[in-house]
Parts: sequence; structure tokens; C-alpha cells
Amino acid sequence: MSLYLILNIASFIIPFLYSFEKRMHFSSRWKTFFPALLFTAVFFIIWDVFFTKIGVWHFNPRYHTGIEIAGLPIEEWLFFICIPYASLFIHFAFQYFFPKTMISKKSIWMIYWIIVAVVLPVLIWNWGKWYTTVNYSLLLLLLTYTIVKAPKILQTFFITFLIILVPFAIVNGILTGSFIDEPVVYYNDMENLGIRLGTIPVEDVGYAFSMLLMTLVIMRELEYKTQKNEGI
Repeated sequence: MSLYLILNIASFIIPFLYSFEKRMHFSSRWKTFFPALLFTAVFFIIWDVFFTKIGVWHFNPRYHTGIEIAGLPIEEWLFFICIPYASLFIHFAFQYFFPKTMISKKSIWMIYWIIVAVVLPVLIWNWGKWYTTVNYSLLLLLLTYTIVKAPKILQTFFITFLIILVPFAIVNGILTGSFIDEPVVYYNDMENLGIRLGTIPVEDVGYAFSMLLMTLVIMRELEYKTQKNEGI
């Protein structure tokens, strides 16, 4: 079994099993969660296929099974299901067990403007580097949409994302070469800032943030439409 496949399964299996736990019963939200997750996965897979094709990154055959679809290892396809599932399980578990813990609306606007003040100049200065440009453009657009249309999401997500960063650093650290001889994923530093957090390109933090936030935003829209149709 490939290392990449093991990472996917190990990340996914415990949150999946706990989804049937009687108190939180996360499986009851699958009706809107999985469509949102799959839509986001399609978006990021298309991005991934394109970036692999133009050489923004590539995958080390030593660490995957060799089964590929559209130029991506099957493990990379599974990544967009397993890792977001595990990450967002943490988000919803936090909401369930700490329902009153959230950031004020004033504070999320402050955080928003800090992120814009940091990311926008970096984006403009490094425009044309594929990973930096696409990643930070999406981050700013999605974050702006969310704070205007669904600010309540950010009141919790700004907290839970910091928690999610811990397992993210472990898994993504391994994928980018921490604790192993070679990276599972090689990045072309001509297409990013060349700044690493350990072995992790700094853009990966924004990538993870956008991938998870997109799922939450879509899920919110689906739940709103469901409630509207049911007359709630």
C-alpha cells in the first residue's frame, strides 16, 4: 500500500466512524455536506489537473500506487474527499461541543482586513506565479464573499481553522517531505513564493483555508434552500 494512500485512509477513518456517534450524529448532515464536498472537490481537481500538466507540481511515483486518472494519482483524487472530511469534522465537532465559542462580527472584520492587508500586496507583487496568483486570488474572493454573505461561518471557522492546522501540518508536512527521504509532492518554486513552513509551501495554508471554506459556504446555501423548500 502506498504512503499517500495510507495518509488518506488514516486521516479519514476515525472521523468517519465517529460520524455515527449518537450525540453529534454528524452523518445526519451528509445530505448537504457531501454535495458541497464533492462540488469543491471537482473545482480543486480541475485546478490540480491543470497545475500538474503545466508543471506547477508533480507527484513522486515512489509513494503512490501508479494508478492515475487525468494525470493525477488516484490518491490525489481521494485527498479531496478524505482530508476535507476529516478537517471539517473537527469544525463541526467544535461547533457541537462549544456552541457559544465564536468571534464577534467586529473581530472577524478586523481579521479580514489584516488578511487583505497582508495577502493583497503579496499577490500583486508576485502576479504571474501560478500557484501564488491563483491561490491568493481565490482566497481573497472567497473570503470577501463569505464575510459579506455568510459572516457567521467565519465567527467559528477562524477558530477551528487554527485547530485544523495542527493535523494539516502533520499530513501536509509528510506530503512535502518531512520525516521521509523524498517528497510525495514536488513543487516548482518558480511558481510560488519559495517560502516554506518547514517543508510546506506557505501558499498551502491559503489553499487549505479556501478548500474548506468553499465547502462550508456551499453547504450553507444548500441547507438554506432545503429549509426554504420545506417551509422552515
